[in-house]
Amino acid sequence: MAHVRITRKIEFSAAHLYHNPKFSDEENRRIFGKCNNPHGHGHNYVLEVTIAGEPDPMTGMVLDLKELKDILQREIVDRMDHRFLNYEVPELSGQIPTCENIARVIWKLLDPKIVHGHLDRVRLYESPDLFVDCTAGDSA
Repeated sequence: MAHVRITRKIEFSAAHLYHNPKFSDEENRRIFGKCNNPHGHGHNYVLEVTIAGEPDPMTGMVLDLKELKDILQREIVDRMDHRFLNYEVPELSGQIPTCENIARVIWKLLDPKIVHGHLDRVRLYESPDLFVDCTAGDSA
C-alpha cells in the first residue's frame, strides 16, 4: 500500500531580533544587517506540517485533521503568535531565532504529540520567497 502524506497549513505573526552576544555590535550589524535592529522586526509566518503514514482502514485517515489543527493551535499558535520570539518563547532561549532555528524548535514541540502516523516535514515560510524545511534526518 502507498505511503500517504497529509499537510496542514497555519499562519502566525511574530517578532524577532538576530543578535549574538559573542559578537561585537559592529559584527552583529555586519553579519545580520537590518535583522539586528535592537527593536526587532516581524514576519507573518506560514507553517506547513506534513504527517506521513498509512490511512487507518476504519477512518481512511492518517491522522484526524481536527486533532492536528488542535495540536498546532496549542503547541505553536498559542506559544508563538504575536510574541517577541527572543524573549517570550522559552524554547528559543539562548538561540538566534532564525527561520532554521524556529523550524527545529517547532519540530521538537510537535514530534512527541503526533501519535498517528509520524511527523515527516515542517516547512516554515518567513516570507513568500524564503522557507526552511526540517525533516527527520536533520531535526536533531
